[in-house]
Amino acid sequence: MEKSIKIVWRITFGGIIAFVLFLLLCNWGVFGKMPDIDELQNPSASLSSQVYAQDGSLMGKYYLQDRVNVDFKHISKPVLDAVVSTEDERFYDHSGVDLRALGRAFAGLGKDGGASTITMQTAKNLFTDNWATKNFLVRSIQKFKEAIIAVKLEKNFTKDEILTLYLNTVAFSDNVFGVRNAAKTFFQKEPDSLNVKEAAVLIGMLKGATLYNPRRNYKIALDRRNVVMNQMVKNNKLDKTQYDSLKTQPIELNYRKLDENAGLGPYFRMILGEELKKWCKEHTKSNGKNYDLYKDGLKIYTTINPKMQQYAEEAVSKHISEMQKILNTQGNIKSGSVWKGRENVLEAAMKQSDRWRNMKTEGTDDSTIVKSFYTKTKMKIFAWNSKREADTVMTPYDSIKYCRQMLQAGFMVMDPITGEVKAWVGGIDFKNFKYDHVNFNTKRQVGSTIKPLLYGLAIEDAGFTPASMVQDVQQSFGSYGLVPATSKSCTGATMPMAQALAGSRNCASAYIIKQLDNSGNNGAKRFVDFLKRCDFKTKLDAYPSMALGACEISLYEMMQGYTMFPGRGFNVQPMFITRIEDRNGNVLESFIPKRKEVISDITAYSVIKMMEGVMNFGTGRRIWNYDVKGAIAGKTGTTNDNSDAWFMGYTPQILAGTWVGCDDRFIRFNSTALGQGASAALPIWAYFYEKASRDPACGLDVTSTFAKPENLTNDIIIDGLSGFTPIPGGEIEDGGAGSSSEYGEESNNEYGGDNSNQNSSSNSNENQATDEHKNKPENKPKTESKHTPPATEPNKNQKPKAVLPKQNK
Repeated sequence: MEKSIKIVWRITFGGIIAFVLFLLLCNWGVFGKMPDIDELQNPSASLSSQVYAQDGSLMGKYYLQDRVNVDFKHISKPVLDAVVSTEDERFYDHSGVDLRALGRAFAGLGKDGGASTITMQTAKNLFTDNWATKNFLVRSIQKFKEAIIAVKLEKNFTKDEILTLYLNTVAFSDNVFGVRNAAKTFFQKEPDSLNVKEAAVLIGMLKGATLYNPRRNYKIALDRRNVVMNQMVKNNKLDKTQYDSLKTQPIELNYRKLDENAGLGPYFRMILGEELKKWCKEHTKSNGKNYDLYKDGLKIYTTINPKMQQYAEEAVSKHISEMQKILNTQGNIKSGSVWKGRENVLEAAMKQSDRWRNMKTEGTDDSTIVKSFYTKTKMKIFAWNSKREADTVMTPYDSIKYCRQMLQAGFMVMDPITGEVKAWVGGIDFKNFKYDHVNFNTKRQVGSTIKPLLYGLAIEDAGFTPASMVQDVQQSFGSYGLVPATSKSCTGATMPMAQALAGSRNCASAYIIKQLDNSGNNGAKRFVDFLKRCDFKTKLDAYPSMALGACEISLYEMMQGYTMFPGRGFNVQPMFITRIEDRNGNVLESFIPKRKEVISDITAYSVIKMMEGVMNFGTGRRIWNYDVKGAIAGKTGTTNDNSDAWFMGYTPQILAGTWVGCDDRFIRFNSTALGQGASAALPIWAYFYEKASRDPACGLDVTSTFAKPENLTNDIIIDGLSGFTPIPGGEIEDGGAGSSSEYGEESNNEYGGDNSNQNSSSNSNENQATDEHKNKPENKPKTESKHTPPATEPNKNQKPKAVLPKQNK
C-alpha cells in the first residue's frame, strides 16, 4: 500500500513539475515565439492605411486586413455591454483566465461553451498564430500560450484597455476587422452611435463571422442578434420589456464597403498606392524597418476635391456612354470588319486572359483552350447602365472584341498655381478596365494640343507676337521631306499667328517650327529642349512633324506643361499628397508645390489671349453650347486618323485636360466630325466645368479674369484676331495632326502603330472629312444629342474681342 501511495505522489508531483516546466517552456518561446515586454506594452495589429480627400473625408484604404483602431471612449455602451454579456460574463472578475469556465469546458468537452476569455482571445488576435487547427495537441499548446499572454496583459492593461484591444482586433465578415470598420461597413455609423439592435448584430457575428452575416444569412443572423440581446437581459444590461419590443424588429443594414473598385477616385487611389509603396521603401520606422503601406496604418492626406472628383467621373460617364452608342452604329464596328486582319490582336488578348491562364494551369492543351473561346457561355460584361454590368450569353472570343471596342478616357483636373490635383479619372470603369489613361506611363499622340507650347516658344525666344504673320503653306525640311506630307490641309494664306492657332492650321505650325531653326535641325531640336525645360520626361525625337503633334506624351505631362500659361509663366509639378502621418497622427512628411519659371509673364498672357481666341473664334467654339460661363482658354487636338481626341482647357483658377480614344488605335470614328477633339473630348471638360463652377464646394469664380502683366502697356497690345470671322454656319474643324500620311517618312514606325494599314488618305484634313461626313447621311448618328451638338454660331454675347499683346524685345 505504501508503495502505491508513493507512486501516486510521485506521479502527482511529477505531473505538477512537468506542467510547470511546460508552462515555462511555453513562456520561453520553445513552442513558438512569445511577445517580449516591449511588445506586450505596445501591442499592435495590422492596420489599414487610410486615404483622405481635401475635406477630410475618407476616400479609401490599403490593407491586408481591413482594420482601423478606435478609443474606448468612442465605443457605445450597448456594444460594451453586448460583448461582455455574450463573450465573457465574468470579464471584470477574473485575471485573464476564467477557472470556472475552464472547468466547465473540460467537464463538457467543450459542448457547454469554450474556456477562452476576452483577454485570451485578445492574446490570440495579437500575439499567437491566429489560425484554426483540428490537431488537439497543437491547439492545446496554443491555448496555454494564450493563457500565459492573457495573464501578462492583465498586469499591463486595465480592463477597459483590454476590451478596446479586443474590439479593435476581432474579425467580422467580408474581411472587416475591428468594431469601427464593422460599424462603418454594415451601418455607416461610428461605433459610438450604435444602438442596442446594431450592437447585438455585430457582436453576434463574433461566434461565426460568415454564418451570422446578415447579408448572407438573414434569418440566422436575426436569431443570433436576439440571443445576444437575451444575454444582455440575463446580465442586467437590458430591460426585459425593451428586449421584448426589440426582438420583433428587423435588422436594418446600411451596407457599403470600401474596396479597390468602390468609393471615390479608384484610378487615382491605384496610382497613389504605387507612389506610396515607393515612399515606404525610402522611409524607415524607429526600429529601422521600412514602412508597410498595408500594415502600418498610415494616414495619407490628398489634394482631391470630392465634389470635383464626383463631377469629373460623372462627366466622363455622361459623354462616353453617348459616344459609345454612336461608335457602335458605325459600319465596321457593327459588322465586325474592323477586326479583319487584326486577328493577332485578339489572339494575344486570349493568351493574356484569366481563362487561358487558368486552363493552362490545369494542364489543358492549347487547341482545347482555343475551342473554349468559341463556346457560348453565361457571363457578366461591362455595360453603360446604373450597375455598370449586364448578364449575357456570348463566346469569350466575342467578349474580347466587345471590351476592346469600348471608348476609353482620361480626365485630370488641377490647380495651375499650386499644382494640387483636384480630380483624376483614369478610365470609364475601374472594376472592368484597370488601365489608367492619365498617368505618366500612358502615352498617346497629342496632336494639336502641342501647338500652344510651340507658339509659346516662338513668342518667348524667337520674337514672334500673336500678330506676327505666318504662312499656312506646306514646308520643306530637306532630308525630312515635306511637312505636312500632303498640302490638302494648307490654305496657302498668310495670317496672324493668333488666327493660325484658332484655326489649328497644320501648315502654319510647320512654318513656325521652321522659323525656330538655329541648329540645322529645322527648329525641332530647339522645341525639344524647350519641352525639357518644361519638365517633360518623355524622350522626344527632334522631327519637324512635332509641330503637328506627331509625338506621344502622357496626359499627366501635358497638364504640367500647360500650367505655365495660367500660372503666369511658372511651371508647377502636379501634387496629390499634402502630408503623410503614422498611426498615432505624427507627421512623417509634408509636401509643398514645386514651381519654376519657364517663360515670361507677358509670353504666358500672349498665349492665354490666343487660346481664348480658340474658344471664341476657333476649334473650341462649341464650348458655349454647354452653358458654361467666364474666361476660358483652351486647345483641341485630333490625331492620326481620329485615333486620339484631346482637349486642354483652363480658367484663371483651374486647369483640366481630357483624352478620348480606344486602346487599339485602329478602332476609331471614321468621321472626323465625331472623332475630333471638339466632339469627342471637349464635352467632358464642359460637363465638368458647368457643374463645378456652380458648386460653392469647388471654390470657382466664373467672374475671375486672367491677370494682365503689370509691365504690359496698352500701346503694345495687338489684336491678332482682328477681322477673323468663323466659317459661316459651322464650326472651324480642328486641323489636328491629320492622318498618318501627313507626318512624313520619319514617323511611320514610331507613330503608325496599329494605323499603319489604314487608308492613309482617309482624313487628310478635318475640313475635308467633315464635308464627306455631311454628304453621307448613313454616317450620321440617328439621334442628335448634346454630345455632338449641331454646328451653330456661338452666342454673340459670348464672342468678346480678343486682345493680344505684343512682346517687347
